[in-house]
Amino acid sequence: MKRDFLKIASKNFNSRLIVGTGKYKSFLECSKAIEAAGAEIVTVAVRRVNISDKKKPVLMDYIDPKKITYLPNTAGCFTSDEALRTLRLAREIGGWKLVKLEVLGDKKSLLPDMIETLKSTEVLSKEGFKVMVYCNDDPLMAKRLENVGAVAIMPLAAPIGSGLGIQNYINIKIIRNQTKLPLIIDAGIGEASDAAIAMELGCDGVLINTAIAQAKKPLEMAKAMKYAVLAGRKSYLSGRIKKSLMGFASTTNKGII
Repeated sequence: MKRDFLKIASKNFNSRLIVGTGKYKSFLECSKAIEAAGAEIVTVAVRRVNISDKKKPVLMDYIDPKKITYLPNTAGCFTSDEALRTLRLAREIGGWKLVKLEVLGDKKSLLPDMIETLKSTEVLSKEGFKVMVYCNDDPLMAKRLENVGAVAIMPLAAPIGSGLGIQNYINIKIIRNQTKLPLIIDAGIGEASDAAIAMELGCDGVLINTAIAQAKKPLEMAKAMKYAVLAGRKSYLSGRIKKSLMGFASTTNKGII
């Protein structure tokens, strides 16, 4: 049987669950949650990484970058210039070229500024970065991101940290049907059923941070998300039955006495 890898920028991953590294009580809890989730990619906010205070713990002491793929992101950036500067710094520090871009529009909604995002994606792609892009759920904008060189489209399910789950099933399906790029739901997942639904819609993966890190039992939630992603993917590949307004007997009428 052919193995079902998540392929991003020519690299294969077994897990389709990407985990963020923020909001945990400690790096130790974070590392245990990543292990429980079975994640092979973790996002790291470059602007919040400790690189100067040697007295404070360092993420790499708990999460081995040789075993787990670090995905530097531009969390906290509100302009294209900030995002570009941040990812260029990440490349200088660690040689990272596979990155996650997010350029936010305002501090209240944390919704993406798509004009700045599109501009940044084009510049970074031309500079040789492999850009996974956090975006809104607009199919037209998703196509534009693809056209300027994005390697993965990452529409929000709902605002970052809201836990509202997927709010626009139709647009996610449209994006799925129009692109061959990896489609990864990013932001707004609240519980395991949200992750399963994302996968049943045909998404290639799910990125989760707050729903795990802020759960009452983060390690248990990490496990729940792991199995939800697996179940949703299996469901999607299995091919669901057609919906009907009327009932159909599960057994044939032939031969009924």
